[in-house]
Amino acid sequence: MSNLVLRNMDEDDLPIFFKHQRDSEANQMAAFTSKDPNDWNSFAEHWNKILTNKNIIKQTIIVENTVVGHIVHFEQSGKPEVTYWIGKEYWGKGIATNALQEFLKQVSIRPLYARAAKDNTGSIKVLKRCGFMISGEDSGYANARGKDVEEFILTLN
Repeated sequence: MSNLVLRNMDEDDLPIFFKHQRDSEANQMAAFTSKDPNDWNSFAEHWNKILTNKNIIKQTIIVENTVVGHIVHFEQSGKPEVTYWIGKEYWGKGIATNALQEFLKQVSIRPLYARAAKDNTGSIKVLKRCGFMISGEDSGYANARGKDVEEFILTLN
C-alpha cells in the first residue's frame, strides 16, 4: 500500500480517534476498551498521558491524506507491546497489516507482544501476517462486553 503513511501523532488527531472509539461494533471487536467510549474528558485525559510520555512510540496512520487510525508501542507489566486501532470504515483493506509492517521497521525491540480477544479474528490475522505467533492466553474484564473475555497473547521474536 504505497499511499500509507505513518507520522507522529498530535493532538489534532484525537477527535478522529474519539469518533473511531465511539463505534459500538469496533468496541465489541476490540473488547478491552474504555469504560465509557462516549466520555470525551476521560478519552482526552488518557490520550494526553500517551502524547506526553516520551517512552511511548505513537503514530497516526494516514491513507490518501486521511487519518484512518493509530498504532502505539508501550510497556505493560514490563513487557514491550504494540496496539493499533483502525476506523471501522477502513477495515478489510489491508491497512492494519501494512501499517504494522511499517511500524515494525521503526520498532526493533524483540520480543514484542500483542494481545487480541480470541474472537477478534481480523486482528489475529493481521498479527500473524506480520510474524507474530500465539504464545499464550489470558483473560480479563472487557469493558465493551461487560464480562471477562479470553484473549491470545502473541509474540514477535
